[in-house]
Amino acid sequence: MTSQDSDIRAILDSRVDACRAKDVDRLMSLYSPDIVYFDVVPPLQFVGSAEVRGNFIRWFSEYEGPIGLETHELNIAMSGDVAFVHMLHLDSGTRNNGIDGEVWIRSTVCCRRSHGTWLITHEHISMPGTWPHPEQAPTASS
Repeated sequence: MTSQDSDIRAILDSRVDACRAKDVDRLMSLYSPDIVYFDVVPPLQFVGSAEVRGNFIRWFSEYEGPIGLETHELNIAMSGDVAFVHMLHLDSGTRNNGIDGEVWIRSTVCCRRSHGTWLITHEHISMPGTWPHPEQAPTASS
């Protein structure tokens, strides 16, 4: 692992810690002011710090307590001042309706280093489909 890999891992660890604690200020400190963020909730695309901050506040407010967030299958590709990362997250916790649950999400994060500081400039969240394999999907006759 290179020192640059360590820098990116540190940002991602801070991102997870801030999400678990629902600390929007600490979380937003990791994002570029011109962040472009794609999510699974409408309007699906959030551009700029204010929109992304509002989306995180919305997400945090869905949970009674802390959010469980575990990172799996982390992959980092870097070249110069750009890093591309993809991973799986297990998102869990108690929702405001009292139901404990967990869901797998996919996350792609792009970071850029400017003036020696790495910031997240692009993030894309998606959820695996209900049917993991095409042959398990329902047919029109079922």
